[in-house]
Amino acid sequence: MTVAAPPSIIDLTGEVALVTGASSGLGRHFALTLAAHGATVVAAGRRRDRLADVVAQIVDAGGAATAVPIDVTEHESMLTGFSTIADQVGDPTILVNNAGIPDAQRATKMPVELIDQVIATNLRGPYIMACEFARRLMAQKRGGRIVNISSMAAFDYSGDGAALYSITKAAVNRMTEALAVEWAKFDINVNAIAPGVFASEMTDGMLKRIADPRGTFPRQRIGDADQLESTLLYLVSPASGFVTGTVIKVDDGQLRR
Repeated sequence: MTVAAPPSIIDLTGEVALVTGASSGLGRHFALTLAAHGATVVAAGRRRDRLADVVAQIVDAGGAATAVPIDVTEHESMLTGFSTIADQVGDPTILVNNAGIPDAQRATKMPVELIDQVIATNLRGPYIMACEFARRLMAQKRGGRIVNISSMAAFDYSGDGAALYSITKAAVNRMTEALAVEWAKFDINVNAIAPGVFASEMTDGMLKRIADPRGTFPRQRIGDADQLESTLLYLVSPASGFVTGTVIKVDDGQLRR
C-alpha cells in the first residue's frame, strides 16, 4: 500500500473559519492562527472594537478576515450572525466554539442570574452554534469541522469554587461525543480541546483572585497559546479525517487524571 506523505504545512485556503470569543485570549490567537494558514476568518464576539483590531491584524499580515458581532447567549444574535457571514464570505466550514466565561463562586452562593449566564455562554450557545453550523452544511451536502474548547476543569475539580464551570465543560465534552456520532454520516467531524492553565485574559483574572498554582504543577509552568496551535490545526486539517468525538487534553500534566 502506498501512503502519501502528509503536507509539511497545513493549507486552509478556501475554508471559512468562524471563531467565537475571538476578541481576546485564546479565541484571538485561534483566529490569527487559522488566518495564517489560509482560512478566511470570521471573528465573532460582543466587543466590536476588539474584533476590529483582530481583523486589522489579520489583514495587515496578508490574510482575509471579517468581524461579525455575535452574542452566544442570544438565539437571534446567533442566527443573524450566520446569515451575515453567509452574505459576506459564505457559510463557515470550520467552527471553533471558543466563547466561554468562568464562575468563581461556590455553588450555593451563585445567584440564579449568574447560573443562567454561565450555562447560556458555556453550553447552550455552543450547542446552538454547532447545530446551525451543521444544518447549513447538511443542506449543501458539504462536510466541515467543529472544534469545541473545553477545559481540564471538566475532569478535575478541586472543590474551591467554579463548580458550574466544571459542569458545563464536562457537558461540552459529552456534546462533542454525541454530535460527532449523529453527524459523522454528513462528514462533519466534531472534536474538542481541553486546555489546562494557559496564559489568557481569563487566566489573568483568575490568578488575581487565587494563589499562583504553578508551584503545584509537575513542571511549574503555565501554557502559552502557541502550544495549542498544532492541536487546533490538526483537528481542522485533512490529517484528522478519521478523528471525531475526541477530546484532546493539552495541559502539560498539570492536573489529575
